[in-house]
Amino acid sequence: MTDLPMGAGPAPNPPPEPSGSDATGLDLSHRKAEHVKVVLGKDVEGRYRYWNDIQLLHNALPEIDFEEIDTRVTLFGKALAAPLVITGMTGGFPDAAKINDNLARAASEMGIAMGVGSERAAILKGQYPESYACVARYPVPLKFANIGAPQIIPQSPNDAVVGIDEARGAMRLIGADVLAIHLNFLQEMVQPEGDRRARGCLDRIGELAKAVPVLAKETGAGISQSVAQRLLAKGVRGFDVSGTGGTSFAAVEHYRALDRGAEREARLGKVYWDWGIPSPASVRETVPLGLPVIASGGVRSGLDVARALALGATAAGTAGGILRAASVSYEATRAELAQLVYELRVAMFLCGARTVREMQNVPYVVTGETRAWLRR
Repeated sequence: MTDLPMGAGPAPNPPPEPSGSDATGLDLSHRKAEHVKVVLGKDVEGRYRYWNDIQLLHNALPEIDFEEIDTRVTLFGKALAAPLVITGMTGGFPDAAKINDNLARAASEMGIAMGVGSERAAILKGQYPESYACVARYPVPLKFANIGAPQIIPQSPNDAVVGIDEARGAMRLIGADVLAIHLNFLQEMVQPEGDRRARGCLDRIGELAKAVPVLAKETGAGISQSVAQRLLAKGVRGFDVSGTGGTSFAAVEHYRALDRGAEREARLGKVYWDWGIPSPASVRETVPLGLPVIASGGVRSGLDVARALALGATAAGTAGGILRAASVSYEATRAELAQLVYELRVAMFLCGARTVREMQNVPYVVTGETRAWLRR
């Protein structure tokens, strides 16, 4: 594999050759485009809004001025203007370049963090690297590269895997500070062409974590404390919990399976639509371990960001909530992010919290299904 210099983006690719297909013969760029199409065109949200179960205690006498609210935070040693992360969404097909460019431009303007979708298509298949590399053109204060856990172990005897050189290449492609390794085995089970091998992933994560800073990231099913402890022991630097309650990738794959006539997987997607650990519960599971925690999975407002901070998260992440704006324009993307930050500032003011650290210590009440989870 030829690594790209930091910040350098290759020229756009011609359509990929057949060698760019996975073991099933499916072109990865097609699959990634289908994911975006489904998320934008279908109802793939979780059926329960767990963040609404976190009720912040109103402070009728905040004794601060709204202009005093300070949303600055440090995450992985990088200064952010607000505790907000655009979590990895897409890349690896032509239209993804527009989405990632809009996201990166807006993130740099707003001073927040961002990641890209799985870079497997570019790193192992050579498909549309510019759809990721466009991010390197912008001074985003904190960037996350992205590789899937199923791709760091062989899925078949002659399968190419992501090793240390490939991981570093994925980071160089966008000028990343941290490598996110996403744990998406629920999604893989529902995909007609999914990867079903998981044995050895933990040790391989440990090997990569010795070479580069690693963030362990779920993709909609949450991280339990026991899993987080095993990852901590292997040297990961933080967690993106991505719990259930937001975009359900079981639902996304349900619709893709329907289109392919894969009846077994389509039914699986319906059965496991809401499988996983609720995002607020997963935050409470992982915060006690002392590493940075990004609360994602169903974060759709600045109030949700404030709720995540109150639970102890370092920052909150959003993906599905910003994708529609990013598919339209930079202006729409920036406006949506600015709205989220303003909503967060309002929540902080109404709780009497001048800083993010103070917001992490405001009182809250847990209701609904999340209350049962936290009592377990």
